[in-house]
Amino acid sequence: MLSDERALATRLASLDDAGLAATLAARGVSPSAPWQGFFDAAAALLDPATVDRALLRLPRATLRELRDGRTTGDDAHRLALVDETGAPFVPVRERLDAAAVENAAAFDAEEAHEASPASESDAAAAAERAFTNLGALADVLLAGSAIALSRTGSGSVSAVDRRRLVEAGAVLDADELDDLVTAAAAAGLLRADGRDWVVGDAGESWLEASTPERWATLVRGIRDSLPPALRTAGGGVSPVSSWQDAFPLDPAWPNRAASLRRVMVRFGLLTPTGAEPAWTRALCEDGTVDASGLEALLPAEIDRIYLQADLTAIAPGPLAPRLDLRLRRMARRESRAQASSYRFSADSIGAGMTEGESADSIREFLAGISLTGIPQPLEYLIESTAARHGLVRVAEDAASGGTRVTSTDASILDAIEIDQALRPLGLVADRGDLVSRVSRDAVYWALADARYPVVAIDDDGEPESMHRHAAGPRPVETPPATVYAGLIATLRAGSSTDSESAWLARELELAVRARATVVVVVRMPDDSERTFTLEASGLGGGRLRGRDRGADIERTLPVSSIVSVSRG
Repeated sequence: MLSDERALATRLASLDDAGLAATLAARGVSPSAPWQGFFDAAAALLDPATVDRALLRLPRATLRELRDGRTTGDDAHRLALVDETGAPFVPVRERLDAAAVENAAAFDAEEAHEASPASESDAAAAAERAFTNLGALADVLLAGSAIALSRTGSGSVSAVDRRRLVEAGAVLDADELDDLVTAAAAAGLLRADGRDWVVGDAGESWLEASTPERWATLVRGIRDSLPPALRTAGGGVSPVSSWQDAFPLDPAWPNRAASLRRVMVRFGLLTPTGAEPAWTRALCEDGTVDASGLEALLPAEIDRIYLQADLTAIAPGPLAPRLDLRLRRMARRESRAQASSYRFSADSIGAGMTEGESADSIREFLAGISLTGIPQPLEYLIESTAARHGLVRVAEDAASGGTRVTSTDASILDAIEIDQALRPLGLVADRGDLVSRVSRDAVYWALADARYPVVAIDDDGEPESMHRHAAGPRPVETPPATVYAGLIATLRAGSSTDSESAWLARELELAVRARATVVVVVRMPDDSERTFTLEASGLGGGRLRGRDRGADIERTLPVSSIVSVSRG
């Protein structure tokens, strides 16, 4: 044990800051760990409990190699479980033996897995399933763009937002939502931001892409997020049937593997029975993502709709995503299928104008995609909504540092002032206007939610397009070397692992702490060496104290004269 600690301490000290930080991060070490030197670090990393936690992260192949006495893989080296030759340290071997007693099957040889090709009908069904789930994911991202999705401690969407998405028809149930969020997070379309799931720039770009492009982006993200144990040496993906047993000591892995498998099924990479469509083979062989085979089975996208006098729009097929996205800024989609319907209302058109549309831009867009022109009732609705939109103007008030609400219609200001739902804004009359200490954006969205025809005004006095939830820039991930900079500095300032005296002091300290029997070799004044077997009892003032087992007397030996020490 002591020699292993020394070997590991020496190895840790030889790493550069980036390499040392990577090992600390891989082992889940707290940056505030109370270690004073590399010997402390080595002792903690070889503690049985911490070794057990590290073994959970090893794939089956590495576990088998360690049981056989040596590994050539990177996993065990990165986790500091082996020496420079790849042989496991003694405490690691002991914990492997204990794990083998409890779960012998974890060290069995991997079974050969080979996926069967999907039939034509199964491949067509997989393509349809991918199309449906891509649409559902788009709905989730659109909902998250408007209002950030609350995130629980486990990473799932909160119960309130789950219910909202289910009631809106975006997803059928919580399981589907979990799978969609897993895929979106893997592809970088959603990112965790504190207690929220936020749609970033990648998510916004994804919504504008075609269906094949959406699929390819998502699959590349899923592929790149897989643990290395699920990837092949050639960059491909291991057969999905082998995933369940990839990390046999990790009790949480089967659930995660099942989740990943469901995601593969949802996006057409696998059939429910485990067969692979043709477009999955290249992914498994070398990691290539090719949507051409899938695209041939997807329903053709259209770029035309029917506008009807009852203020609805009918898309007789899957509307191109960029057109669907813009249409939904001014109309509420009522049904989602290969043929979808949308309904216009004063509220939906007003919401589009809030997002930057105008009467002219709405007419131009609808005229360009309509097969039936713009019906007179819809034309009237657009005009009347535009005439009313912006009747209430919200701007920052330089005088008070708050917000000023103005309107040419005094009656609407009176209604806002007495509106009980708006009382938290603290609006008060001021020279014919209303003022509030609340920020302009908060006042704007409160009025918009209360269905007032509000527009935000910028510093130049011009209307400004507002977005309810603007995702901030992706936070820059702090590199491990920065996270562990303080701890690394403390470790390097501790006693040198290259110093024999430092290691000797460490051995003596541990022996005294354990009241252990040690064999001490001492250099005498005449340069001869003498060996004593002592029950170590104290260390201080540069001297080691202990009972001599041979002479049965107490001895005090100067540490400076001790040549070596070993356990008796």
